[in-house]
Amino acid sequence: MYGIGIGIAELAVIMVFLIPLAAVVGGIFLAALKILRGPSGKVSAAQRDEETRLIQDIYHGLQKMDERIEALETLFLEKERKDDNR
Repeated sequence: MYGIGIGIAELAVIMVFLIPLAAVVGGIFLAALKILRGPSGKVSAAQRDEETRLIQDIYHGLQKMDERIEALETLFLEKERKDDNR
């Protein structure tokens, strides 16, 4: 009864840990394959160009907003200095 073989309880414990472990390892392997192969859907050159233009527009808009914020900060600080001098 207590021989060298694996009992049902031990087998159940092993299966409880090995099945999720195998699923996690398999998931990591599939994710690595997906990363190495690149995007699954084919993206046309026109779509890439459009995305590039959109990103550039967003970047330029953020630069303009940064300049406006700096100008507002300057005006605010000048106003505070004038108020402190009075």
